Amino acid sequence: MSGCIVGWAHSKFGKHEGVGVEELITGVAAEAIRHAGLEPADIDAIYVGTMNGGFVRQDFPSSLALQTDPALRFKPSTRVENACATGSAAIHQGLNAIAARKARRVLVVGVEKMTEVSGQQVGELLIRASYVREEGEIEGGFAGVFGRITQTYFQRYGDKSDALARIAAKNHRNGAVNPLAHFQKDLGYEFCRTVSDKNPLVAGPLRRTDCSLVSDGAAAVVLADLDTALALPRAVAFRAAEQVNDLLPMSKRDILHFEGAELAWKRALANARLGLSDLGMVETHDCFTSAELIEYEAMGLTPRGQGHVAIEEGWTEKDGKLPVNPSGGLKAKGHPVGATGVSMHVMAAMQVTGTAGPIQVRDAKLAGVFNMGGAAVANYVSILEALR
Repeated sequence: MSGCIVGWAHSKFGKHEGVGVEELITGVAAEAIRHAGLEPADIDAIYVGTMNGGFVRQDFPSSLALQTDPALRFKPSTRVENACATGSAAIHQGLNAIAARKARRVLVVGVEKMTEVSGQQVGELLIRASYVREEGEIEGGFAGVFGRITQTYFQRYGDKSDALARIAAKNHRNGAVNPLAHFQKDLGYEFCRTVSDKNPLVAGPLRRTDCSLVSDGAAAVVLADLDTALALPRAVAFRAAEQVNDLLPMSKRDILHFEGAELAWKRALANARLGLSDLGMVETHDCFTSAELIEYEAMGLTPRGQGHVAIEEGWTEKDGKLPVNPSGGLKAKGHPVGATGVSMHVMAAMQVTGTAGPIQVRDAKLAGVFNMGGAAVANYVSILEALR
């Protein structure tokens, strides 16, 4: 255990017109420091996670965090990027700084503002996180990538459109009561299952309800070493924090077997000396419903090709044996790329401290987080437990 989460903050995800990256960063940074019971001067280092790549003109965001408070001026601040796993990558850098005794208290901010460009531009920017040499011209951007993955999965294991619709319906039902979620409406299974003008096919067998949202937003955590954390109002420990990267080209691996994700989960559970059944809930990376389906298999909830059983049997519902995405996930909560990993850790920290309000899972003492960049390329698993 190299560090604990001692405070956090989370903007509402959605479309923030007239609010820039700077305001998103400073808003959650100030709130997270206050929540930790610290002063800005107490922060030793800052990590800012953002993908950007052209979503906004303002790049080089690390020092924008210093504008939160004059006391942060001259603090070391570093930008971190690892595609859709950027937020978790920034948290890992904070944990590494604490483990190396380079810092005792670290501010981590994840942020993205995606809605200033057109939908077509969003697709063009996100596809850069694929292996462009082979995958860059796939129609539909990353929806097209996962459309291909989903079609291949159906060819190997049978049409699982019903299961995908159940995942979408679950996550929208959960997100409907999350005040921080981008989309707060229970769409129901029948709407998610039926192709219609309001729910058209987007790429391959993926419907609009199978795809995560384009969002703006920010989230922040304050990390501290164990001794410091135990003297503060709250301390959420990392029982495990694992990163596993896989090859970028999909052509060089079995894309239906998220091997990097599976290995990250195995290492995390082994290091935490836990089984998957010990967890009270999981926040997982449902950029598309088929991703969540395959992630059931990667985490060991079902054998390969049988992820549909978990949703059909209700295992991953909020009152099931392993609730998955009680926040609504990326599907309903939103997916501002750089903020997502930090958001997932905030949601999990709220769960294990019993402060998740309307999305609280009963007896969630241990929480798992899985955040990935690309199509299971950068894979991060955390297991969190409240110490106080």
